[in-house]
Amino acid sequence: MTQFFRTLFSAFLLLQATGIFACTTALVSGKFTADGRPLLFKQRDTDELHNKIEFFHDGRYDYVGLVNSNDPSHAVWGGYNSTGFAIINSASYNLNEHDKALIKDQEGILMKLALQRCRTVRDFEQLLDSLPKPLGVEANFGVIDAQGGGAYFETGNSRYKKFDVNDPAVAPNGYIIRTNFSFSGNRNQDKGVCRYLAASQLFTTASQDSTLSCDFFLHRVSRCLTHGLTKVNLYDAMPQNAESPVYVPFRDFIPRYITSAAILIQGTKPSEPTALTTMWTILGSPLTSVAIPVWMHAKGYFPEILLPDANGNAPLCEWTLKLKKQLFPIEKGEGTDYLNLSALANKENKGILQKNLAVEKEIIRSAEMKLNAWRSSGMDDKEMDELYRWINKYVSEYFSQTPGYL
Repeated sequence: MTQFFRTLFSAFLLLQATGIFACTTALVSGKFTADGRPLLFKQRDTDELHNKIEFFHDGRYDYVGLVNSNDPSHAVWGGYNSTGFAIINSASYNLNEHDKALIKDQEGILMKLALQRCRTVRDFEQLLDSLPKPLGVEANFGVIDAQGGGAYFETGNSRYKKFDVNDPAVAPNGYIIRTNFSFSGNRNQDKGVCRYLAASQLFTTASQDSTLSCDFFLHRVSRCLTHGLTKVNLYDAMPQNAESPVYVPFRDFIPRYITSAAILIQGTKPSEPTALTTMWTILGSPLTSVAIPVWMHAKGYFPEILLPDANGNAPLCEWTLKLKKQLFPIEKGEGTDYLNLSALANKENKGILQKNLAVEKEIIRSAEMKLNAWRSSGMDDKEMDELYRWINKYVSEYFSQTPGYL
């Protein structure tokens, strides 16, 4: 065993008892992004691996959100509405120590309610104030609006604390990161520390380089393979090819076995129509899926691969789950804690992630070309239909030709 893998394995043994269902999230003020638009990010970790996109018309505002495929309540785990208001969350494990309640796990219901009713960050704060207590939540809620507002609300059953991303005393570099602890909670109960450290290191560099952008989130954060505690970088140990499995301990990286999706909501400048708000959506594991843009105002065709099929599941999510079996082929015991690195990435550039990123790059290039035109001349529904149909066909054909997706 090489020194690299000895170090990784030793760290893995120390971290065996820390696995929880959780998320990695972040918020960046438009004053600090590369193009002046705010960004709201969520890497969703959960045991509900079957996710889909759903449009809603049941509130004051229409909205779109990430939803569990088998959830009849249609709780929303991140999304935005027609006013440009957006919300995500990460579970917190240190807020309700002395504030227990029988009601719990209401985070998805609260976010759904916020998307139905809220237009601004202030609206969300007033919603928290007005709702009966206990709220049945323990989470860090990140929100942005179309007026340039952005904040995290560390929220427990009966209280919350606001962290304004535009306050230099709170976010001197224009961003806030939250994993699974709250700064206003009992810090002896912190969870998700390794992922917080990894994200912090990435953000520090990006802030210094002025590269806080969509590309930064989708590629450097969502698919980060550097461990926050050990500093082990799996890219440094890429196997020669995909033929011979090379297993490495895979625990507490930003992407995890239990990562079910990632969304990056790119807001608008105050002078732009809120219809330009874009939710870059990775359904399924970011290690085996691709990012697809989602626009709220779509009235015509929408990529069917993101919507539930006859079985209630989104095809793209199901394809990526099947591909993920190549990364985690050991089904017995603790097999899901061990990643087949050679299948993910290798020196021949034939790993699943490497091939997927080439496809994703083309999707992003085509989408951004249209977005830039729409920002100048206004949205064009016909062009959006054409783009969506091309994305649906392009991605469907790619996965149908990818070994192992069936």
